[in-house]
Amino acid sequence: MQIDKLRGEQLDQLFDAILTLKDREECYRFFDDIATMSEIQSLAQRIQVAKMLKEGHTYHAIVEESSASTTTISRVKRCLTYGNDGYQMVLERLENEEE
Repeated sequence: MQIDKLRGEQLDQLFDAILTLKDREECYRFFDDIATMSEIQSLAQRIQVAKMLKEGHTYHAIVEESSASTTTISRVKRCLTYGNDGYQMVLERLENEEE
């Protein structure tokens, strides 16, 4: 895992802070304070791209709907194919919540 290079007390503290959030409104408040609008938008865009790739959308359709670059789409696709199944885990949980 790439993130293992960052593993440590600081990152644990960040993840522990995120895990304390109770609802979407708390997420809005926390992320508004901790990240720039651009950083938040990039993270949200990657989730959208992952969802669209999983649904079988073409790169062209993803670019049109999400405004993501083909580089971002390729990076997300590489994570979906060769990553640690983080996207897969989250997308499956979101799907289960919708049902």
